[in-house]
Amino acid sequence: MPYNIKVKKILNFFDKLEDKVRGKLAHYPILYGFIVGTGLVLFWRGVWHIADEINLSSVISISLGAGILLITGIFVAEFLGKQLIISGLEGEQQIEKKEEKEIRAEETQIQKLESTLERVEKKLDQIEKEMETK
Repeated sequence: MPYNIKVKKILNFFDKLEDKVRGKLAHYPILYGFIVGTGLVLFWRGVWHIADEINLSSVISISLGAGILLITGIFVAEFLGKQLIISGLEGEQQIEKKEEKEIRAEETQIQKLESTLERVEKKLDQIEKEMETK
């Protein structure tokens, strides 16, 4: 079996396993939080120990870490929020521009509602007049 097919099968297995586990743990958010927290701490503990074992200095650690975060785009996203990543994946505009569009859309909806309300009021006035004349 070619190498690519084996890798795809392994990745597919773990992808399906992740979906099942996440689906079940989503029903127990506190337990889910503890498991995820433990996984994160153990992961970073491992990274920390590897850095210690290969004698990375503080300056090199900061430089490598910042470089990796800058290249992947996470450095800025961590300071500005996850919404940047989501909007980038969805191909959306910047958050500020999107909010401006949403505000304008709401203003348009409000104007439509006001005009509809005016028509309803006029119709009610007509009905009242018709009832008074009868």
